[in-house]
Amino acid sequence: MKQLIYGFILSLSMLGAAQAATEGIPWDKAPVNTSELGSLQNGAKLFVNYCLNCHSAAYMRYNRLQDIGLTNEQIKANLLFTTDKVGDTMKAAIDPKEAKGWFGANPPDLSVIARSRAGHGGTGADYLYTFLRSFHPDDTKATGWNNLAFPNVGMPHALWELQGKRQPVYETRQEHGHEVKLFKGWEQVSPGSMTSSQYDQAVGDLVNYLQWMGEPAQNTRFRIGVWVMVFLLIFAGIAWRLNASFWKDVK
Repeated sequence: MKQLIYGFILSLSMLGAAQAATEGIPWDKAPVNTSELGSLQNGAKLFVNYCLNCHSAAYMRYNRLQDIGLTNEQIKANLLFTTDKVGDTMKAAIDPKEAKGWFGANPPDLSVIARSRAGHGGTGADYLYTFLRSFHPDDTKATGWNNLAFPNVGMPHALWELQGKRQPVYETRQEHGHEVKLFKGWEQVSPGSMTSSQYDQAVGDLVNYLQWMGEPAQNTRFRIGVWVMVFLLIFAGIAWRLNASFWKDVK
């Protein structure tokens, strides 16, 4: 009985390892720095041009982009659709019913996507950075695309013109009598308008913006937190000296 249970557990672990090797990949570390305004501004531009066509950010208003150094005039000239106003929330241009018919479900709101996707593999930003760099052509899918970080994903590769097309490269090994495919890297099939390093930087800017959008006040919170800690340290020192002064004559 023990051998049967052990064999069952071993088979499950091997099956999980094989699936992880062929479907899942480790998350790369996202180059997030929400105090870098240039990166956030470029990320906002990419978000409006490539993501907002299908995905809303219903908890973010356009005029909040002033916090990353953009003026209302710049927002109106570069980031607004024709009928939108600077005080409006970021709503997708696509009709929800049409989106459900095309993709099988309405594309999710991205307001807090970077906060919601954290897991054992890393932060939500790490997941998004890996996801947006892991698309590959797949003729068996309705969209023509699949993703190693999210196998069988329903969305197409919105940034493919920037990245081009590339295919995953695997190495086949025999482990415990089973054939296992191990992900080794990528092979560029056709070039995009950006080089690989340029695309990684652009995706980093986009993810940086998504991280900021999930909590626009986070930098202010960090600054206030530092000053609060400084105040508490100074106050603790003063309190310690006062305590010593009050009790110095008491035996």
